[in-house]
Amino acid sequence: MNLLFRGLVVWLALSSAACVSLSETQRNRAASIAVAARSRIVDCSAANACAQPSPLHELSDRAYTESSPQTPRHYALILDRGRDALLARINLIRSARSRIDVQTYIFDKDDSARLVLDELLAASRRGVKVRLLIDQLSAIPDLGILAALSGSHMNFEIRIYNPSFRKAKLNYFDYAGSVLCCFRRFNQRMHTKLILIDEAVGITGGRNYQDDYYDWDAEYNFRDRDVLVAGPASREMATNFEAFWNARRSIPVERLNDVGRMLLKEGVPAMPADAFLRPDRVAALSAEAGDEQLVRDRLAQAAMPVGVVKYVADLPQKHRRERPADAAPAAPELETLIAGAQSEVLLQTPYLVMSEPAQDLFRALHQRESAPQVIVSTNSLAATDNAVVYSMSFKYKRRYLREFGFRIYEYKPFPEDAPVDYAALMPEGPPLAMEGEESFRGPSGSIGPSSGSARTGETTRRLQRTESRPSFLSSGAATSPLPLKRAGVRIGLHAKSMVIDNRIGVIGTHNFDPRSENYNTEAAVVIEDAAFAQALAASIRRDTSPENSWVIAPRAKPPVLSGLDYSMGKVSEALPLFDLWPWRYATSYEFKPGPDCPAPVPANDPAFHRCYEAVGDFPEVNVGPKWLYTRLLTAFGAGLVPIL
Repeated sequence: MNLLFRGLVVWLALSSAACVSLSETQRNRAASIAVAARSRIVDCSAANACAQPSPLHELSDRAYTESSPQTPRHYALILDRGRDALLARINLIRSARSRIDVQTYIFDKDDSARLVLDELLAASRRGVKVRLLIDQLSAIPDLGILAALSGSHMNFEIRIYNPSFRKAKLNYFDYAGSVLCCFRRFNQRMHTKLILIDEAVGITGGRNYQDDYYDWDAEYNFRDRDVLVAGPASREMATNFEAFWNARRSIPVERLNDVGRMLLKEGVPAMPADAFLRPDRVAALSAEAGDEQLVRDRLAQAAMPVGVVKYVADLPQKHRRERPADAAPAAPELETLIAGAQSEVLLQTPYLVMSEPAQDLFRALHQRESAPQVIVSTNSLAATDNAVVYSMSFKYKRRYLREFGFRIYEYKPFPEDAPVDYAALMPEGPPLAMEGEESFRGPSGSIGPSSGSARTGETTRRLQRTESRPSFLSSGAATSPLPLKRAGVRIGLHAKSMVIDNRIGVIGTHNFDPRSENYNTEAAVVIEDAAFAQALAASIRRDTSPENSWVIAPRAKPPVLSGLDYSMGKVSEALPLFDLWPWRYATSYEFKPGPDCPAPVPANDPAFHRCYEAVGDFPEVNVGPKWLYTRLLTAFGAGLVPIL
């Protein structure tokens, strides 16, 4: 992009922002309109705000009763299934007695998000203080809803984090101008995700508030993971949330230029009526959330008693130029855990792109005399929601395998044994594949139409799913899953977890990438407990099984010129540009069981090439122009690594 065009975009964005910017007097007027409209009617006079009994909330009561200052007690529950993660949230919101704090990167207005929003509003009306903090880039994409929320109830507050041009909703010129004029600040996002009930029980992990995080999308869903923690560590969560809520970049929604202008012009609008795409599914989950025995049997009984729990979370001061030393503890804390590994690091991340410090760490780990094994679960190109990031991972596979000693497993777009209710992904009856395409058959039969076009009536808009958005590569092919060779409801890995030596478990928001390290604020729960760590490890290993992942391994050596091929590939990889060497060091393999291959073996086993079949660099992807796109990104995108 030439300088003249860049300058024009910035000028248009700044001019547009100046035209719609409100004065401080106008902002005060807009805020007073919102405050005056807020209902002061409280539906419940009970001391506990008529909280619904909840076996999940009871876990915190038990934890505090069993704890002492010297020996804290917690209960921890791994939330692998999307439906369970949503069920837990709704049940806990209804159980709140005094306060609910929600912090998230994405908050949509689809079925799952609207269900949560309705429950938060209902909680506020029965006397619970509700605070909702959303990063600007993915805040509720409807000014009418935001304006309605600003004046909904005296117990409900909503703020937007780091709003460019002090707006809730950006147009193209706002977005482009922010990238060009204020790149670093615009990239500094609040990626922390937390829902905290009564400062007693909290949930954090990879999930945002959008249907594809709860297995409710008809086209693409994330295989994700949260952890529910009940006990004293929730106080650390409350302290961290308070820091974000009071940060200078957290702006009350009624004081934003676009929402404020609407308030000044129209007053506080009525909340739009629910328009659920699948009202039957919403009603069913709502009913389940009120079934105390069901919640106990399905969720609470699976919670594990553990001792010390650490909530390691960045502070908003991470985004200051002169930040305090303790403002960004997430990355250093996780790196310390990895450096201390003795036998194994089990790492799960959707985006395998590493910063220079992380590369140095894993290189040093591999060079130790008794190097721990590093097993990595990540996305394939067919499964990922971000082809740009995958292209960088693809570029450095030789380095990951040779220099770091990684054993890499890439998630399939149609895993056969995922923690997903396959039958619930689609409406009544299995839809037919599009003409000329196969339908995917998982354990529950056919589960979907072409991933290239959603079922009619099921998806009303194209979602921008990727979380690494702030760049000019944040639209079009860069943020859309690539077309596949067969039909189906695709699943992409989004979980961010780690297990060290089968004794320390970590679940959080950190992607173990440069963006998490340098730009985003992140959070993670660290639990040093063998039983918890082993349960988490079993969950990750399930994702690496042959039913769910391909193995990345070196190709069988060609009979001639293998040394030249390796050397040229290594040189090409090291170049910042022109990485176009066509033969790659490694590729994807599929396990082929048989009499001589009864069980999977590692890539360094002599039987590997007998038991595994090479399936290509980009299995399942409908190669063509998109393949060229990925290869060009591999060749020319090395400079993007620091922000990916």
